[in-house]
Amino acid sequence: MKAWKFLEVNVLLRFLSLLVNPILIIVATVILRLLPHLPNFAPITAMALFGGAHLNKRYALAVPMLAMLISDFFLGFHDTMPYVYASFFMVGLLGLWVRDHNNWKNILVASFGSSILFFFVTNFGVWLSGWYPRTLNGLMESYLMAVPFFRGTLAGDLFYTGVFFGGYELMHSYLLKPALQAKKA
Repeated sequence: MKAWKFLEVNVLLRFLSLLVNPILIIVATVILRLLPHLPNFAPITAMALFGGAHLNKRYALAVPMLAMLISDFFLGFHDTMPYVYASFFMVGLLGLWVRDHNNWKNILVASFGSSILFFFVTNFGVWLSGWYPRTLNGLMESYLMAVPFFRGTLAGDLFYTGVFFGGYELMHSYLLKPALQAKKA
């Protein structure tokens, strides 16, 4: 009987490690980004934050870039991509900070901060790319015109942050902890 219990625990642990697998996260994120959704209601920012907090450091910053690159291949490339990718890289760095300060308050603040960071970096890139006059008024217009899209960004980031971090914590609390305790017994 103990041999079966050991086998069940190992299978469960293997299953959980697959769920926090960079390839699975990339595929899921690409699919979610390609499916019809509200403007800017996408999982990339939350995935970059989660990746920084929970993936192996070797993959943490590369996973969001790869998910973006694959999905942009289907959606199309644009002249503000360097700013979009840079913002997700910075969110990944914020996720590395969350790794060492992992609590719900910090995750919520980091998610909200990630939305603001994305807003300012990408709309600065829109302005710098020449979509608006390269004046202070043009920069302010770029930010003002982007405000309606910020609602979708913030809502998507908070929703998917809850899905990624909440799902991980639920599985950790209800599956991983009991499995590890059973393995020790």
